[in-house]
Amino acid sequence: MKSDTLEAAPDLHPELKLDVSDGVATVTINRPGKRNALTLALWRNLGATVAALGRRADVRVIVITGTGESFCAGADIAEFAEVRSTERQVVEYEAAFDGCCNAIEAAPKPTLAAINGFCMGGGCNVAMACDFRFAVPGAQFAIPAARLSIVYGTAGTRRLLSLVGLAHAKRILYTAERFDAATALRMGFVDEVGDDLWAVVGRFSAVLRDNAPLSISGAKMILNALAAGTGALREHDVEEAVRRAAHSFDYAEGRAAFVEKRRPAFRGE
Repeated sequence: MKSDTLEAAPDLHPELKLDVSDGVATVTINRPGKRNALTLALWRNLGATVAALGRRADVRVIVITGTGESFCAGADIAEFAEVRSTERQVVEYEAAFDGCCNAIEAAPKPTLAAINGFCMGGGCNVAMACDFRFAVPGAQFAIPAARLSIVYGTAGTRRLLSLVGLAHAKRILYTAERFDAATALRMGFVDEVGDDLWAVVGRFSAVLRDNAPLSISGAKMILNALAAGTGALREHDVEEAVRRAAHSFDYAEGRAAFVEKRRPAFRGE
């Protein structure tokens, strides 16, 4: 798959960078002076960018990261007086926040968070919305909502609970304390910690990129719906995913490659 750094989501925000190479799309939050804290405009555009990448045939894996020594410091609290002070603004802001994370979670392609430093507040929610999380040993995490009189919504709390369990989730939300990468790994918040973050991410991305896209998207849809609880899984959607894969080019290609003892060349169709 060729490299493509030009074709981005419509109106890509100037503080986001996008690179697509060999089937892997890397979205970089580029506000190093603010530790990559997200403004209201960025919440909206990041979600839209990931959703657009999910529709691109040349994208097999989506990686989200940050410039410099921070993944994302969460919401840009400095703009709250302007964009999150009235009751209506709070509702609109939370809709943008949830919309971004929901778009990441719902993307039909596997999503990876490459956590290269500080991952705080809403940055944790962005990471939790991804399918997998990889971090450097020096990464630091916290959800300081309890120090700002903010209540985490259902979706973000569900993601945290599913990753770390009830006791750890309560500790993270009640205390608002920081925890390091080793603790995050032990709790299950991250999947792997490594000194060479991009070597780790690259190896794992290559595995996902070479597997059947229809299998991965179908599994992701079913697993996310099961994790969301009663009523989220619609049998019609499951049947459609199974039917589409069973009648695909990739199904025939997978069988042929197995018989011929070669690596399959999946096309996602």
